[in-house]
Amino acid sequence: MRDPHAPRSPSSPGFWRSPLRGPWFTSVLGLVLLAGITVLFVTGLVSYAAYNPDLSPVNDKTPDKGILGFYLFAWPTDPHWLYRLNQGVHVTLGITLIPVLLAKLWSVAPRLFALPPARSLAHALERISLLLLVGGALFQFVTGVLNIQLDYVFPGSFYPLHFYGAWVFFAAFVVHVLLRMPTVLRHLRHPREEGNDLVSPRPAEPTVSRRGALWFVGGGSLLLCATTVGQNFDGPLRRTALLAPHGGGDPGSGPNGFQINKTAAYAGIDAAETGEDVWRLVVTGRTGTVRLRRDELLRLPQYSAALPIACVEGWSTSDQWWRGVRLRDLAALVGYGDGPPDVFVESLQRSGAFREAALRANQVADPRSLLALYVNGEELSLDHGRPARIIVPAAPGVLNTKWVARMTFGEL
Repeated sequence: MRDPHAPRSPSSPGFWRSPLRGPWFTSVLGLVLLAGITVLFVTGLVSYAAYNPDLSPVNDKTPDKGILGFYLFAWPTDPHWLYRLNQGVHVTLGITLIPVLLAKLWSVAPRLFALPPARSLAHALERISLLLLVGGALFQFVTGVLNIQLDYVFPGSFYPLHFYGAWVFFAAFVVHVLLRMPTVLRHLRHPREEGNDLVSPRPAEPTVSRRGALWFVGGGSLLLCATTVGQNFDGPLRRTALLAPHGGGDPGSGPNGFQINKTAAYAGIDAAETGEDVWRLVVTGRTGTVRLRRDELLRLPQYSAALPIACVEGWSTSDQWWRGVRLRDLAALVGYGDGPPDVFVESLQRSGAFREAALRANQVADPRSLLALYVNGEELSLDHGRPARIIVPAAPGVLNTKWVARMTFGEL
């Protein structure tokens, strides 16, 4: 039976009766989020830099970023698994932190409804940062999860929404940490519950200890990690990635039997336009334009490289053996024998994001960067980009353009 004298307003301290709430419980969760969210922010910015957005407008999905792009740098090709590691950590850690974030929000719920809204200038600043912090955290985690699940139900493009949202959220996060860190450390060193606004003045009977609640939250995080992290691996472990679209799905068998992001049918690729009697690769550069049939490409020096595919959604493959023509050799065909420049790559795909992509000169010059014609000893399947696709070490998957039709070398 509900106590008729119990407060009915969330702004009343007596409304919140859980005996678990308290400064020690909240401080422990806060420290976990401090470390985790910092890693998420850094890996998110690194992931954005990997697209080389300052190289070409086609790579830049946030063209109005202004000073927020101050940190951008030319993306390297070594180590070749760099993007795979970065994005795997970013996505897997983000999913893993969801129970911690929800527990943290639950633990500070009384403070979110406290009245008056501001008791002093410092308190007003803290409340504003808290509002931006909570709203920003929910926005970033929700849009991130939807993007991983390929559910683009939010308005606008994921890239600018997540990018600008990250800066707003992290600014509020830094302010909140600076304001609260002394208190957090004090509560961890000397746990005292008396007089704290998170402690209920009329707590209910406990059914679990605070340490038990932390174990419960940690168990939820481990479960989400275990059902997500497998999308970064091949073999049986990938089947444990139950929460990832590129996890448990069967990609088929044989040399082309590894994950893809979008099929040829989804991209609108007609098999007839990829036939050897129709398809030509158009290469343009300093000395003009050449058109190459597939058999002419095969007569050029062929090289192999073991490289993974890694995508922004966090999934990746192990190293696959690609074979084809080095990009720098194609640059030499059109007048760049003294050193390859940037390249602009166009796909047979007629619409959709990243049907065009730009690569930096250092990516073109890497001897492992190929116009691949074969994978794992077999011709590329149509879904993997036949008749030819780009493969570059450490580059995001969307920059490894499939169904290549034209390559234009020169300063972009």
